[in-house]
Amino acid sequence: MNYQETLDYLFNSLPMFQRVGASAFRKDLRSTILLCEHLGNPERKFKSIHVAGTNGKGSSSHSLAAVFQSAGYKTGLYTSPHLKSFTERIRINGQEISPDLVIQFVQENKSFLDDLKPSFFEMTVGMSFWYFAQQEVDIAILEVGMGGNFDSTNVVVPELSLITNIGFDHVQFLGDTLPLIAGEKAGIIKKNVPVVISETHNETSIVFLKKAQAMDSPITFADEDWKALKVSEEDGKAKFRIYIRDGFKWPVGTKTKAEGGAQSTVGDLVSRSVAQIRTKDENEFDLTFGLNGNYQKYNLPGILETIVQMRQMGWDLPEKAVLDGLKNVAELTGLKGRWQTLSFNPTVICDTGHNEAGFREILSQLETYTFGKLWLVLGMVQDKDISKVLSMLPLSAHYVFCEANIPRALPAEEMAEKAAYFGLKGEIIPEVNKALAFARKNAGENDLIFVGGSTFVVAEIEEL
Repeated sequence: MNYQETLDYLFNSLPMFQRVGASAFRKDLRSTILLCEHLGNPERKFKSIHVAGTNGKGSSSHSLAAVFQSAGYKTGLYTSPHLKSFTERIRINGQEISPDLVIQFVQENKSFLDDLKPSFFEMTVGMSFWYFAQQEVDIAILEVGMGGNFDSTNVVVPELSLITNIGFDHVQFLGDTLPLIAGEKAGIIKKNVPVVISETHNETSIVFLKKAQAMDSPITFADEDWKALKVSEEDGKAKFRIYIRDGFKWPVGTKTKAEGGAQSTVGDLVSRSVAQIRTKDENEFDLTFGLNGNYQKYNLPGILETIVQMRQMGWDLPEKAVLDGLKNVAELTGLKGRWQTLSFNPTVICDTGHNEAGFREILSQLETYTFGKLWLVLGMVQDKDISKVLSMLPLSAHYVFCEANIPRALPAEEMAEKAAYFGLKGEIIPEVNKALAFARKNAGENDLIFVGGSTFVVAEIEEL
């Protein structure tokens, strides 16, 4: 098979949750385990960081990969779903797996895949493990697809587990309460493996604490020690002020101001007691982050705490690598669709946030912009309750309802009907790029156009 025939086989022969939904979801790891055994258990041949969460796991995974890459490590990165190309899912040092290797994997294993009939996701996870082991990566950052407990990535024993955030998403599979969803995410916590929680919530903390205790896993709630505040943005990058509680936690081995060093910088963040802190300024520092969304303030504590703990395990992550990696996340890893500005006059911004928590942050950030009129080009999927999101949207905005070209997409007409119940009115233009073109044609130069509602809507934007 050539590459296109191979992709057709992958997309058509094996169920793909992103396209078809529930029929592709399995609550067991049997097929993944059998596939890994067939491949010689490649997941045991490289070190990893395992990242789960409702929101923020993609941004956090790319950020950690960028830091390790900047530090000189051969760094694998597995994420999902892809936006433009299947090969985006599997990268080493920011470079996507080659089409030839995708063909090779399928050709070498096709008879086994035909017999096993794994899901699309199970197969892509197996391919990533095979590739990372073959290429002898130093470390791989592995993003959970959905949940954690039964996610195909959950056959690894990582150096550290990171859980970014718990919110309502995929409730038909993960549960309809935050503790139930947290229980699924907590499934990635492994025996004696440290776990970092980016955000502390009263409803879910006990779930993580109990699971960590049962697994003898050290647990850290990152936002108890780190706070991030966005203070400005320029050229698509954000400056965040980072506050550290109870002393310094960044073991970079430089002299502190109190020890005769220069004026405090991020390089002075070394572990020491509160009594050694001389000035308030030594409790904070600024960093430039290549991801511009205000909601990154929730991700940065977990990212920074993970870096600290990996340093303590012996990974060499110098100050410059950390700062360069976080500043140039998108350039180093190829991340797209996270509060990305596509053009100006009118300003067009897209973001892949698609659930209640994600939209709360999207709307909050939109309020920080000055514009004439707000246009929302939106499409969503049909297997989720979108009423909470619709109830949050502003009545004053002009809407263009569209739909991604996948079976799961909520038809634009049906979305318009649901939106009308909440007093939201606008145009119905199913094709994503035609919907965006309509908004651009009718918007004024000072207007702002936001495109989103679904990862798959963002994926279809032609200029992305």
